[in-house]
Amino acid sequence: MKYLFSILAIFASVNACAVEWQPSAGHTQLPIWPGAIPNAKPAPGPENEMTLQEERLIAGRPWLGVSNVIRPTMTIYPPTGANTGAAVVVFPGGGYRMLAIDLEGTEVCDWLTSIGVTCVLLKYRVPGSGPHWDMERNMRVIPKVHTALQDAQRTVGLLRHRAAEWKIDPNKIGVLGFSAGGHLVAAISTHPKRIYQPVDKADNESCRPDFAISLYPGHMSANYRADLSRLNPRIRVTGQTPPTFLLHAQNDPIDPVEFSLLYYAALRKADVPVEMHLFAEGGHAFGLRPTGQAITKWPLLVETWLRTLGAIPEK
Repeated sequence: MKYLFSILAIFASVNACAVEWQPSAGHTQLPIWPGAIPNAKPAPGPENEMTLQEERLIAGRPWLGVSNVIRPTMTIYPPTGANTGAAVVVFPGGGYRMLAIDLEGTEVCDWLTSIGVTCVLLKYRVPGSGPHWDMERNMRVIPKVHTALQDAQRTVGLLRHRAAEWKIDPNKIGVLGFSAGGHLVAAISTHPKRIYQPVDKADNESCRPDFAISLYPGHMSANYRADLSRLNPRIRVTGQTPPTFLLHAQNDPIDPVEFSLLYYAALRKADVPVEMHLFAEGGHAFGLRPTGQAITKWPLLVETWLRTLGAIPEK
């Protein structure tokens, strides 16, 4: 309830269309591109517009959406306890139209930092920065350039380049994403080479994550719901794809559970270590807000998995 009052206070004091998302006190957004942004496009509306999403409450609470991001940023959240050296870049979902910045962003960072992991919240470009459903034309659209992937690759390289400064082990950098962000996890895991021209020394570092966590990923089939028998051909799994954790609800009404099943099968075929958890109930876009549904206990499953990888120490 305290959370709800604080959010509503923001929108009571300022016109929602004028509000720009800012991280909590003590955290600063950093631009990920030092100069010109590759394949830049103008914002289709108010830049970094923040809106309170009340049409579908999650665990009884609304959530914040950020849209029209044309200048991507990263925000570093240091561990609140003993530093394990591990770092995770978080990709909020939102259909490549907006970013669920708290539900699948800052709230995830609160959990990760509590277990000694540096969390890096990526505010990647939207809308249209990856495969998405065009509401007006009622069709799936695949952009010529996956600009969200450019942002993700750039961020992982930056973390490795500045690992000593941010007290990060450059060999323990992972990614975690939801829905469209889950697709972005698969994309960066299977594109070891950058899809943009290097701009500085940070781009000499590897942009391959050391481990990957994809929750209810979208756009993983050959033709969305029209063909759930084949993996999206742009997701090219090889033996170099990092160890992966998958989670999905079988009653997901947005991204069918087959999306995770297809990716799991491809990872197994390539002998990539993969752990998958499927639940009968859970729906879509539940984040990590706890409810009576078993699926919302997934952070404990991830913590155990991270320990088996050696990314965080045993208790």
